[in-house]
Amino acid sequence: MKSSCSTRFAFLVLFVAQCVCVYAGSFHKDVNIHWGNGRGKIHDNEGKLLSLSLDKTSGSGFQSNQEFLYGKAEVQMKLVPGNSAGTVTTFYLKSHGSTWDEVDFEFLGNISGHPYTLHTNVYTKGLGDKEQQFHLWFDPTVDFHTYCITWNPQRIIFTVDGIPIREFKNSESIGVHFPKSQPMRVYASLWEAEHWATRGGLEKTDWSKAPFTAYYRNYNVEGCVLANGKSSCPRNSHWFTKKLGKGGMNKVKWAQRKYMVYNYCTDKKRFPHGVPAVCT
Repeated sequence: MKSSCSTRFAFLVLFVAQCVCVYAGSFHKDVNIHWGNGRGKIHDNEGKLLSLSLDKTSGSGFQSNQEFLYGKAEVQMKLVPGNSAGTVTTFYLKSHGSTWDEVDFEFLGNISGHPYTLHTNVYTKGLGDKEQQFHLWFDPTVDFHTYCITWNPQRIIFTVDGIPIREFKNSESIGVHFPKSQPMRVYASLWEAEHWATRGGLEKTDWSKAPFTAYYRNYNVEGCVLANGKSSCPRNSHWFTKKLGKGGMNKVKWAQRKYMVYNYCTDKKRFPHGVPAVCT
């Protein structure tokens, strides 16, 4: 599918190329299960359902076949049920190199009867430290729920079932780095991190419950595909200019007031000399 690639953003003028907006719908054609030695599986001919598994030997993961400079990445996920302590299930964007950019959804498992922690973070030039964490208002292991990252030149929006829970704005005007020049792939993985994932590593993985399995379905990406080292972004796609109005910001405030369990912006012990200048 082709669309106009003209743009009013000066920093993209260098990237003069045909832009392709992808409306992905098949794990068969859109992703590569790049690690796990058979622990990642596509379950249907249409490529709508994929599972990742973790055992004591290895986890598993997939990556998008294409790189994007801005886009909207969305998937439905059903997480590992029962005692998932020490496991981390992810859906995220990441660029290459030692000064990479990254935008994270990470789901930190827990012992039975205790909630998952949804961990969000933004890395720019290899530096993160912008964590916000939530306990969700539903059990993410019972059914599929939709998780979406919208990344455009002005902001990054994290949404859960269509509800925005976080907005990270472009604040370069006051010296805060923002991901804008490094194309990123879409990644997902299921791996073990018992040394930190659950209660700071106090709860260890119960390997007698392995293999642990998470499910992904209805993977969908609309974005500006990197081709031959060049890319540019269309102005006429809704996600490219998306911002949160009053209603959207009220939903963010609702989610953060009721369900946020950690915010780097208020962690004075971690930042004794003052929290970062911009906290979003």
